[in-house]
Amino acid sequence: MRYHRGWTVAQTAVRILADAGVRRAYAVPGESFLELLDAVQFEPSMTLVSTRYETGAAYMAEAEGKLRDAPALVLGSRGPGTTNLAIGVHTAYQDETPMLVLLGLTPSAFQLGDRADGGEEIDLAAFFQPFAKWARTAETAADVPRLLVEALNQTRTGRRGPAVLAVPADFWVAPFDAAVAEPELEKPNLGALRRSAAEVAALLEDSKYPVVIAGGRARNARDELITAADQLGFAVYNAFRRQDAFPENHARYAGHLGKGIPARQLDALDRADLVLSLGARLDEITTQNFRYPLPSQTLVMVGTGLPNTRRRGLTFRVEAEVEPFLRELRAIAAPRARRSSAANAAVHTFMTPPDTSESVFVHPADVVRAVRKLAPEDTIVTSDGGNFSGFVHRYWCFTAPRTQLGPANGAMGYAVPAAVAAKLVEPERTVVAMVGDGGALMTGQEIETAVRYRTPVIVLVFQNGLFGTVAMHQARTHGRLSGVSLGAVDFATWARGLGAAGYTVEGPDELEAAIARALLHQRPSVIDVRTDPDVITPETRLSSLFHGDRSV
Repeated sequence: MRYHRGWTVAQTAVRILADAGVRRAYAVPGESFLELLDAVQFEPSMTLVSTRYETGAAYMAEAEGKLRDAPALVLGSRGPGTTNLAIGVHTAYQDETPMLVLLGLTPSAFQLGDRADGGEEIDLAAFFQPFAKWARTAETAADVPRLLVEALNQTRTGRRGPAVLAVPADFWVAPFDAAVAEPELEKPNLGALRRSAAEVAALLEDSKYPVVIAGGRARNARDELITAADQLGFAVYNAFRRQDAFPENHARYAGHLGKGIPARQLDALDRADLVLSLGARLDEITTQNFRYPLPSQTLVMVGTGLPNTRRRGLTFRVEAEVEPFLRELRAIAAPRARRSSAANAAVHTFMTPPDTSESVFVHPADVVRAVRKLAPEDTIVTSDGGNFSGFVHRYWCFTAPRTQLGPANGAMGYAVPAAVAAKLVEPERTVVAMVGDGGALMTGQEIETAVRYRTPVIVLVFQNGLFGTVAMHQARTHGRLSGVSLGAVDFATWARGLGAAGYTVEGPDELEAAIARALLHQRPSVIDVRTDPDVITPETRLSSLFHGDRSV
C-alpha cells in the first residue's frame, strides 16, 4: 500500500490506523507527538479523546479493546506521561486485551551521547517489555510506518495484548513516500482445527461430566457456546470477571469462578472428569487458588498464544479461536443427553436476596439489585478491583452479551474511565460504573471528560470509608486495622463541580428514586451511596473477624 506523496510520517501513520479499524485515540496532549495529534484531527473516521490523566487514557483504551475486540490507541508523552499510563498497559497485558500504545520521545538528536538525558527519558521499550506483547523504539523516521503495521499485527494475533512503539518527536514531521504492507489478520488452519476437534470429540464421548470454563476470548463465541452447551451437554462456568461470556440465567450455567463463592457453586467442577478451558486465563482466582482443574481431570485448553502449565494431570492444547473450534466440535461430536446435571440443580446466589435488615447504612447488595431492577437488560457494567465488586459479581446476573468490563488483574481506578470509553463505543446503551470510594478518587476526574464529550454515564460510588479488601485481610491477620480508613467525601457536590449531576443516598428508601433520576438524565451522573462499612463481603461482616464468626 502506498500513501500520498508529500505526506508526513504522522499523516501516514494515521492513515494506517484508520484503515486498520482504529477508531479512537486517548491521550493527555503532549509536545512529543504534536504532528500526530494534528493528523488525527483531520481523519474523519478517528476521534481524539483528550483525557485528564494518562492512567485514565490507558484504561479507556483498554476498555474499548475489550468491548470491540479491536485495538484502540493510547498516546503517552515522554517521561512521566509514559509511566503514568503503565498500569493500563499492564491491565491490557494481564487481561489479554488488544491495545496500541504510541509513546513520544525527545527529538532523535537528543537520544545519543551527552544529550541523551533530558530529565524525562527512560528506555521505554525496556520499561514496557515485561508487560507488553511487543515493545520497540523507532531508530529512523522511515521505520515508523513499518513498525506501526507490525505493532497492529501483534495486538490482534496469538495471545491478544498491548504493543508499544516509542517514537522520537521529530520523526512525526519527517516526509514519507514509500510502500507499506497492510496489517494482517490470522487465518485458521482448518485441517489442524478439524483434527483437534475430532480428538476433543473423542474425549467428550468418553466423558461423564464435562465442564466448560468460559473466558474472555469466548465472548465472541457466545452464541456458538450456548448451542454447544445445549447440544453436547456440558455445564458452563464463567471465568473471573468474564460473566458475560455465557448467560447466567441459562439452564447450563454452573457459576462464576470469582472470589468467595459458596462451596455449592463448585459442585459441577468437583465432579467433572473433563474440563474445557475456552479462551480463559486459568489465573489464581478462576482456578480457586490453583485448585482446579484437579489432577484427575483431563484439561483441554482452547485459545491463541496458550501458556504452558505446570499442573499435574493430562492436558491438551488447541491453538485456535473459540468460535471456529466449537463449530467444528459440534459438527463432529455426537449430541448427548444431559448427564452432567449439576448445573441444572444449582441455586445461584443472585436468586437469593441477602438479609439486609441489620445494616446500619445501605447494604451493597441492595445497591446492585436496585440498579439491576431499573436499568435495561443490555446495560454495560464497569467495575474496579475491591471488595465492593464482589456484590456486583454476585447480584447483577449478567444475561446479555458484552455487558461486563472489569480488570481481572484487580486494578483500582478502572471503572470510571472504562465507562466513558464504553459510552463512546456504544452511545445507545446505558453504561453504569460501580466503584468504591478509594478508586473513585484515583481516576474519577475523568467524569469531566465524560461531561466534555457528552457521554451520560452513571457512576455509583460505594462509600464505606475504607480500603475494604485490605481492611478485611488486616482484621483476619492481625486483628486490627492500619492505614485503611478514608475520610468522608461529598461525592455529589464534587460531581456537580465537574459538570455532572450529583446525588447522595444515605438510606435504602432513597436508592431507587436516585437511580431512576440518573437513568433519565442526558448527562453524566454520580450517585454517592453511603454503604455499611461492616458489610465487607456478601458473607462476612468486618466486626465478625474481630469478635467471632457472625455472618451477614
